[in-house]
Amino acid sequence: MKKQDTSGNQVNSVYLAFGSNLGDRKNNLNKALSLLKKENIIIKKTSKLYRSKSWPNENFPEFFNFVTLIETKINLKKLFFKIKNVESKIGRIKSKRNFPRVCDIDIIDFNGQIIQKKIGINEINVPHERMHSRNFVLVPLFEINKDWFHPKLNKNIVFLLSNLSSEQLLGIKIVQ
Repeated sequence: MKKQDTSGNQVNSVYLAFGSNLGDRKNNLNKALSLLKKENIIIKKTSKLYRSKSWPNENFPEFFNFVTLIETKINLKKLFFKIKNVESKIGRIKSKRNFPRVCDIDIIDFNGQIIQKKIGINEINVPHERMHSRNFVLVPLFEINKDWFHPKLNKNIVFLLSNLSSEQLLGIKIVQ
């Protein structure tokens, strides 16, 4: 959903999914959120912190995850590079796909739009192309927006959650 601020500038509503399964996971994620706040990004809502098995390799360390709703005047391309910069500052090093990492931040939704865009050597797909099957995204997203709607699949979040297996739904826990 696009809004305009009082000066007429577009304000983007964006859902981000954060994850960490290396080092001090909780601290890594708190630091990442703090660094984003310094980038003219307003944190509107943040889910609780959850833990779940690593995917697709359950032998890797468990992940800590949360989802946050932000508002920003930054466009998608600039936001993408700011996120990559934050991941780097936390200590993320490029490794094999789905391998353990100190910090991972994915853009889940950008103004409810469907976007496929090449940004440098990266291709960005919004909504995130695998988010509809991931408990560690859907459960925290549902916590902060029970009415969220997947623009590409044309399904609401309740439907997406109902398609997760019992094992997936039981496999995510709130971090105490």
